[in-house]
Amino acid sequence: MPYLAAYLTAALVMGGLDYLWLTTMMGPLYQRVLGPILAAEPDMKAAIAFYLVYLTGIMWFTVRPALTSGDWTVALMNGALFGFFAYATYDLTNMATLKTWSLQLTLTDIAWGTVLTATTASTAALAALHLVKS
Repeated sequence: MPYLAAYLTAALVMGGLDYLWLTTMMGPLYQRVLGPILAAEPDMKAAIAFYLVYLTGIMWFTVRPALTSGDWTVALMNGALFGFFAYATYDLTNMATLKTWSLQLTLTDIAWGTVLTATTASTAALAALHLVKS
């Protein structure tokens, strides 16, 4: 039950925060830099697949160790690292292979992924630890 609560909490937190980020940053950051290569509409099947896989990674690499230790800050730190490495892999690969990908976009997106994942992981761990202690 704690893992289900953590997963659902993570989905709500990440979904809400990423929605706010993308709706506010799409024009000033992504559209400005990537304009002609952006799809008119996102591929929702691919987006949902990403979130399901990424949330599972958050559960394994951040929430599970936090539950084992009983300390939500483990999820915070592991979440920051998981987000940094995942987003850096994506952004630096794009920077290496796409003409329009910029350093500003790379640094901003890596920072966002780090904060987003740390926030999502720690909130999910807090929810799971609350259930375990109840």
